[in-house]
Order: sequence, then C-alpha cells, then structure tokens
Amino acid sequence: MKLKSKLLLALLATSSAAFAQTAPAAPESTLSYNVGVVSEYRYRSIGQTKGTPALQGGVDYANANGFYLGAWGSTIKWIKEAGVANSYDAKGPVEIDLYGGYKGEAAGVAYDVGYLRYQYQGNTLGNKPSVYTNANTDEIYGALTLGVVTAKYSYSLSDLFGNLNSKGSTYLDLSATFDVGNGYSLVPHVGRQAIKGVVTGVRTDKQGDYTDVSFTLNKDLGDGLSASVSAISTNANKSFYTTNNYYQGKNITVLGLKYSF
Repeated sequence: MKLKSKLLLALLATSSAAFAQTAPAAPESTLSYNVGVVSEYRYRSIGQTKGTPALQGGVDYANANGFYLGAWGSTIKWIKEAGVANSYDAKGPVEIDLYGGYKGEAAGVAYDVGYLRYQYQGNTLGNKPSVYTNANTDEIYGALTLGVVTAKYSYSLSDLFGNLNSKGSTYLDLSATFDVGNGYSLVPHVGRQAIKGVVTGVRTDKQGDYTDVSFTLNKDLGDGLSASVSAISTNANKSFYTTNNYYQGKNITVLGLKYSF
C-alpha cells in the first residue's frame, strides 16, 4: 500500500508539472518606451514646428486587464510663432500628452476609449485673450477596429489648442494598416477636423475646419528601430493656418526615425 501511494503521488506531481508547462500563460502587463525624430512634427496634418525637425519620445504602460496609461512629448514652435504673428510674446516650446484608457474586444471588433490631455507646459498663448486662450486642451476619444481598418472620434472638453470658444470641437479619423511584407506596412489615412465657434476680430466660425489625407510607409529595421515616410495633404484655410508667414497646412513629405524599447 505504501509503495502504491508513493507511485500515485509521483504520477500526480508529474501530471501537475506537465499541466503547468502546457497551460497558456496569462497575459502580462507591459512597460515600453520610445524616442524618435521627425523632419517636421505634423499633428492632424497641421505643422507644429514651422518646417523644422522635432525630437519626440514617450512611455506606455499596458495592464493585462486592458487598462493603459501613457505620456508622450515633442518639441514645438507653433505657440511662439502664433505670438509673433499677433505681435506679442507667446511661450510654450514643448507639448506633453498625458493619456489613459481601456482597450477590449467584443464580437470580433476591437475598441479603445480614453482621455487625452495636451499639456503645453507654461504656455502663454492666452496672454492676448482677444485672439487666443490657453493652449492646454482636454479630449475624450473612442475608436473601433475591424480587420485592418480603424475609425476614431475625438471630442474636446475644453477650447481646442487655444482657439476661442471652441469647446466641443471634433476630429474624425479613418485609417487602415496593410502589411506589405519584408517589414513594410502602408497606412492610408483621411481625417476631418471641425472647430467650433472661433469668432474673433480676425477669425470666423468654420474657418478652422479642414480635411486631411496622408499615406505613410513604415519599415521595421529590426532591434526596435523603425523608419517612416509620410505624404501629407490638407485643404486647410491658408489665412487661418498661416502663422508668421508659414502655412501649416501645406502639402509635405515627412521623414521619421523611431527607436522602441
């Protein structure tokens, strides 16, 4: 009896070990970082650095339960240039994006809902309140992905990027990601920015609305390094989006290099 008991315990132990080795591993939480440079920082296809390069970087935390948090930053010039164009000193050389949300899937459709804060630390854009308010902006967003196609809708809870009376502005983004092999991917995109209530002595309602289109080719170079080239076009109103003699919505090709780790 004692021998049989020992054999039974040994078999159970072996079976338990085998089960532990073959059972699927639980998803793990991740922490990742990225740094990069672009030949011009374009956001929603509008120039942020007056045709000059920008340094960028970020950190992302993704919990196994679907919740995530992140921060991302970039050098910018548009706040200073907007001040110069309107004859005052406006400061704000850095954009810091703070965001959090939840990702999941239902009926084969992936979804993503969250909050995003654009923090232009110490910016003085609102020092001329007849033209601009503070640049800091709060948005909520929701996105759905089916196959290679993603649709995303963003809604501003505050004035948008310093534009007066623009709370409730929206951006609708439709994009797709195609794997074309050998580490290449192609991302076509079309977006529609609608800015509410911009009415001042020099800006009128609907003047800030525009549609943008882009095609981005990405290349995975291995070891966390990737490169990109983007062809970008907009129909943004030239008088509204020209600051200090630079048209922020002009057609452009943007080159990028990023390292993720």
